[in-house]
Amino acid sequence: MERYQIVNPATGETVREYPTATDAELRDALERADAAQREWAARPPADRAAVLHRVADLYEERTEDLAAIITREMGKPVKQAAGEIGTVVSIYRYYADHGEEFLREEELDVASGGRAVIRKEAVGTLIGIMPWNFPYYQVARFAAPNLMLGNGILLKHAPQCPESALAMERLFQDAGLPKGAYTNVFATNDQVADLIADDRIQGVSLTGSERAGAAVAEIAGRNLKKVVLELGGSDPYLILGVSDLGRVVKNTVRGRMANAGQACNAAKRIIALDEHYDAFAEQYTEAIRAIIPGDPTDPDTFMGPLSSEKAVQTLDEQVRDAVDKGATVLAGGKRIDRPGAWYEPTVLAGITPEMRAYQEELFGPVALLFRVDSEDEAVDFANNSPYGLSASVQSDDPEQAERVAQRLQTGMVYVGGPAVSAAELPFGGVKRSGFGRELGRFGMEEFANHKLVRVAR
Repeated sequence: MERYQIVNPATGETVREYPTATDAELRDALERADAAQREWAARPPADRAAVLHRVADLYEERTEDLAAIITREMGKPVKQAAGEIGTVVSIYRYYADHGEEFLREEELDVASGGRAVIRKEAVGTLIGIMPWNFPYYQVARFAAPNLMLGNGILLKHAPQCPESALAMERLFQDAGLPKGAYTNVFATNDQVADLIADDRIQGVSLTGSERAGAAVAEIAGRNLKKVVLELGGSDPYLILGVSDLGRVVKNTVRGRMANAGQACNAAKRIIALDEHYDAFAEQYTEAIRAIIPGDPTDPDTFMGPLSSEKAVQTLDEQVRDAVDKGATVLAGGKRIDRPGAWYEPTVLAGITPEMRAYQEELFGPVALLFRVDSEDEAVDFANNSPYGLSASVQSDDPEQAERVAQRLQTGMVYVGGPAVSAAELPFGGVKRSGFGRELGRFGMEEFANHKLVRVAR
């Protein structure tokens, strides 16, 4: 049974518990959602855009309170929490500004004569299953394009994010969305499976672990429901021909350690050419050692706790496994002895195939350093992963950067810096990192009915 509760990871204190929904409450929520979605989809796109503009305004107005909630729930430093909300504001505004354009009819060239168009229409009510690491941003990626399209949403958030989940539901109601068009549900996994099977649900979007994605995809497949999955990553960060190593070090620290390393597209595997490796490793390790985890409510704190005791235990087991099998600890390497979910910023080298860290995702502040002799070896090593979310390429040679980007087996490649997220940039991966895309124009394509209307001569 899922337990919806706030356990402050900075202290280990249980702040509040929330009751799980009953089956009857979920049936009522689905009935309301089904009716509200039809009303919402019937509104002109301009009206839907106006509501999304109001959503963005309310996020902006409530930034301080909303940021404090997720700092309490999952330990995000308050400055980074406010930054997350700023990204959320840009996403809702992006779809409010461009949604009508994305929904325009597309005229087809009909060789046989007559006229044919494609109309993008809502499919109905969707279920979103969202994670704890970016409690507002992950929801915005799913909710903004689908609400603009006219779909309705049942949102099942991570059990440790009940307060932010309720705050978002209230915000949508305050913005003027029909009651039920966006509904938070404190559901169990078994209840979610029943919801997916219901004929009124037309699709599922999940951001989370590989295990959760496989389970949801299996249920959705049995019930012939479309699913979008954004799963884990072990993203490579390739350091090739660079002259400004200090800039690369700074970007790599940010790309790995922001949000305490708890990001699917963080720079987890740092792959450096032999000519750069020693200098980079020295400077990078020095920078990591300088990070002092601290109070996440302090605006000056860069790194707070991990999200939960379970997260610390899993990460510590992976690091211990690597060290026991011969990995070298360049910085950190152990949990911090204080109440709460604290772990040292860590750098490991000498990772070999028999270690869990070689193939598994390390979801926390642990960077892995690898030395390679050539561009080809760097690309082969980067692609030797079950994941394929994103990659970063650092090279002063534009031709080399473009060449390497084309060879990487990932859904996204970032040249000259770490992975970033922006409303206009499509987000998603390949291989075991999932399938489907969020954000950008593509974010409105996944759960749309591309309806053909053909008019004969």
